[in-house]
Amino acid sequence: MNKAISLCALLGVWTTGTALAAVPDANLIPGGVAVLSIAPATTPAPRVTFQGARVLTLRDNGQWRAVVGLPLSLEPGEQHITVVHDDQTRQLAFRVKAKRYESQSLTISNKRLVEPEAEDMERINREQALMTRAFTTWTEPLLDSPRFDAPSKGPFSARFGLRRFLNKQPRAQHTGLDIAVPEGTPILAPAAGVVIETGNFFFTGNTVFLDHGQGLVTMYIHLSRVDVVKGVQLKRGEILGAVGMTGRVTGPHLHWAVSLNNTRVDPMLFLTPAARAAGEAAASNNALKKPAATPVKP
Repeated sequence: MNKAISLCALLGVWTTGTALAAVPDANLIPGGVAVLSIAPATTPAPRVTFQGARVLTLRDNGQWRAVVGLPLSLEPGEQHITVVHDDQTRQLAFRVKAKRYESQSLTISNKRLVEPEAEDMERINREQALMTRAFTTWTEPLLDSPRFDAPSKGPFSARFGLRRFLNKQPRAQHTGLDIAVPEGTPILAPAAGVVIETGNFFFTGNTVFLDHGQGLVTMYIHLSRVDVVKGVQLKRGEILGAVGMTGRVTGPHLHWAVSLNNTRVDPMLFLTPAARAAGEAAASNNALKKPAATPVKP
């Protein structure tokens, strides 16, 4: 049986700032996360999909909740998840708001990293297949709370969603959160996870993927070194590598990406309040330390 129900009206939709311990903050915009109530937690686990991909579900505050990654390319307006529960199939609706992200211009000295040659494209295509396989991993169960610690302690620099121009050429939006820390700074697992892929890739340099279960996958790129191997299970806080500047970069930093249902979403929504506050405070301190611009003489 199919039903169209507005979750916004009947079941409730959480927006940014929700104080739920077990789930990330919701933000119903492209690149954000929807956190939707499905059924009482005393009932059997539902199976939820969005745009054909499985969706993470968990018990929280007496409810089954679906945690849905919203693609940056998603059109604003009404969207639907499909829920299979108690031998019934129904469509549940929620609304996505428009969002215009800021832009950023970068200059890359190695022009080959902006306009790859034919032989580079062969390598890039092979690596893209590996990345897609990692991002589409689905395993049971969820290994830890999806409330993450910061993978490296430092100021947040380039934010998620920036519309990027490399050497004045438009490129894909920024699909992670950059943490500006020196080369060699340890990178820690923000939650328990299994290493599902590592490698040195054309654009991302030394790279590690962690599977946290139920389609929740994190990626760490530009590393100076990788300290783990494929198949290893890490506990929250264990070292997986060190910050570097490999791949397409303008300086040392950690680019950290979070993926839900094969959709890159804003990592800030997953951070614990303490981790978010620390990164924001460090970013503010960095901004205050920068020298003021010299006035231009008439």
